[in-house]
Amino acid sequence: MTRSSRTVNCPRCAKPLRWGPESPFRPFCSERCKMIDLGAWANEEYRVAVKGNEEDPDTRSPESESDAL
Repeated sequence: MTRSSRTVNCPRCAKPLRWGPESPFRPFCSERCKMIDLGAWANEEYRVAVKGNEEDPDTRSPESESDAL
C-alpha cells in the first residue's frame, strides 16, 4: 500500500511543502520559519482566545482577589 504525500503550506511564508518524514520542521518549511514563529509567540504577538467573561489574571487587582475568597 503506497501512501500519497500530502502537500501543505508553511504557516509562516505559505511555501508548499510535503507533509512527511522528509520535512523535519513541519508544519514549517524551514528552521528559519519555525524560529520566526517561536519568536512571535515569545513576543506575545499571538494570543489564544478565551471563552466567557473571565478577567485576565494579569490585570486583576488585589481587592478583586480578596472578593473571590
